[in-house]
Amino acid sequence: MRTPLHDRHRSLGGRLVEFGGWEMPVQFSGLVDEHVAVRTRAGLFDVSHMGEIRVRGPRALEVVQRLTTNDAAALVDGKIQYSAFLTERGTFVDDLLTYRIAADDYFLVVNAGNTPKDVAWAKAQAVDGGTVEDQSPQWAQIALQGPRSVEILQPLTEVPLAPMGYYHFALGKVVGVPSIVSRTGYTGEDGFEVYCPPDDAPRVWDAILESGRPFGCVPCGLGARDTLRLEAKMALYGNDIDDTTTPWEADLGWIVKMKKGDFIGRDALERQKAAGVARKLVGFEVTGRGIARHGYPLTAEGGGAGVVTSGTQTPTVGKAIGLAYVPAEKTAVGTPLVIDVRGKGVPAVVVPTPFYKRPSA
Repeated sequence: MRTPLHDRHRSLGGRLVEFGGWEMPVQFSGLVDEHVAVRTRAGLFDVSHMGEIRVRGPRALEVVQRLTTNDAAALVDGKIQYSAFLTERGTFVDDLLTYRIAADDYFLVVNAGNTPKDVAWAKAQAVDGGTVEDQSPQWAQIALQGPRSVEILQPLTEVPLAPMGYYHFALGKVVGVPSIVSRTGYTGEDGFEVYCPPDDAPRVWDAILESGRPFGCVPCGLGARDTLRLEAKMALYGNDIDDTTTPWEADLGWIVKMKKGDFIGRDALERQKAAGVARKLVGFEVTGRGIARHGYPLTAEGGGAGVVTSGTQTPTVGKAIGLAYVPAEKTAVGTPLVIDVRGKGVPAVVVPTPFYKRPSA
């Protein structure tokens, strides 16, 4: 499949790859250039491959509460939550964002490769008065990320951006196009995500890129998106979380609200919490030579096997870093690890996360 911005990516020299069933740009000028641009100036991403699910009706909240781990009752209009869909076993169906548009109207943003599965999962929980609709074909999504984002986007919209809080959104127009503008992102940097009709996406993209030119804004691909999110310790479905991992194991217990009432997977989480988890997700830094990649096995000092879920050489941190599941008793910062990098034992150490935190304003 192709996004509405496919022609733009070609004309800008983007190198296209298949991702989650979509033809997406992995890079334009180069991964390091794009990564540094987002950390110091701004970068523009096409994330139109993401899925959108709308839950509406007088019982919409009931449906969202049953589906998700976080407490959607705590949301107010214009507020967003990071959350998850779980199986009855307490493992991840997907991680997602929940937007409350109104008391009877919720907008869920899910991962591209999971959209068909997520839509079916959500529709199975629909009730009279709580309808579930796949709106993915109705939306394009463009992410402007970086410290200059407010200056770049503000001239194009009447939505007041500076006062907008993180994980808040507003309905408004961007270059005259009706849009959802949210202060969210997957980079660990300040920024905004703009949802607009697909036919209008090229116009919005061009306007943001043009407005950003004086600030050094560049088009960015999925390669930089991955290194940026890893530095910020943001989970990637299929790597760090999947249908074999639970929020307790993935260090995502903060998006689980056990006191809100029943939700799919709650009983399993309760049992696991009582029994204790056998493994946990930690950050590590490679102290030897080599880069750890997804799927590489590891051992912790004193025994205990684990596995790398994400790993790369990151431009900002300037080191080979990654995330891995290790035995629960081997999670302390400073714990030595040995990672099997193509048959060679490479030393690493458990470190605090996130690896990068943006400077305070």
